[in-house]
Amino acid sequence: MFFDKKKVYFIAEIGINHNGDVNIAKKLIDASFAIGWDCVKFQKRNPDVSVPDHQKNIVRNTPWGSMTYLEYKKKIEFNLEQYREIDNYCNTKNPKIDWSLSVWDIDSANFSKEFDLPFIKIPSAHLNNIPLLDYLTNFNKPILLSTGMSTLDEIDESVNLFESKKVDYALMHCNSSYPTPIDELNLSLIPFLKNRYNCIVGYSGHEYNLEPTIVAITLGAQIVERHITLDHNMWGTDHSSSLEIDGMDKLFNRAKDIKRMIGKPDKTVTKSEVEIRKKLRGN
Repeated sequence: MFFDKKKVYFIAEIGINHNGDVNIAKKLIDASFAIGWDCVKFQKRNPDVSVPDHQKNIVRNTPWGSMTYLEYKKKIEFNLEQYREIDNYCNTKNPKIDWSLSVWDIDSANFSKEFDLPFIKIPSAHLNNIPLLDYLTNFNKPILLSTGMSTLDEIDESVNLFESKKVDYALMHCNSSYPTPIDELNLSLIPFLKNRYNCIVGYSGHEYNLEPTIVAITLGAQIVERHITLDHNMWGTDHSSSLEIDGMDKLFNRAKDIKRMIGKPDKTVTKSEVEIRKKLRGN
């Protein structure tokens, strides 16, 4: 797999919260790097293919004026030159920060080949898109698969495909509501998925607060993904349920040592206890 399994791998999901502005993306990359997150991630679509026909001509009021939903989706989509700028920006950090893409269609999957990405992400919306998943199994890249709004039968089908093609993969427990109601988080599915599929399981959270992510790590999540934003009040659908920079910092500092705290179920006299034992027991 692409990360050190001894530590939790933190993915800052910029997604479309850059609002089509590379400078906003760079500010979010800067924040992720400064805090210590491992990776920033974006979403890549061919809007002509990925936007459902019944939504394409819906008119929306946007910061750029009134336009159809399809026009809006094209407006905020980064092109090859902009992603090359992002790639260079991440790679010149010292040390460099990883970046990757969630791909929504085969055109976007092919686009991802332009870059040396550590993994490819499949959003929950396409967990059951078997042709897309099958296509990606030929890329020789680890695949992260979000499991929101999916049944066990659907997850089984996708996992069986990955297993048959012998690709590295991880499942991301997820609820696709933005924000997710607290009583629908179902974090107990994290150890369940680990036991059922014997694979790495992560957590992609869409809730307002930090505690569920901490619990997810305690329950065994080895990858954490949270949406991030410069400001909850920015225009766009994902900003309100994203972490601002202060929240990113608080989450990282609360979570980074959890795996060390949990340790292993191996009962021994620890190093710090040796002298205390001699003092209190004489041996």
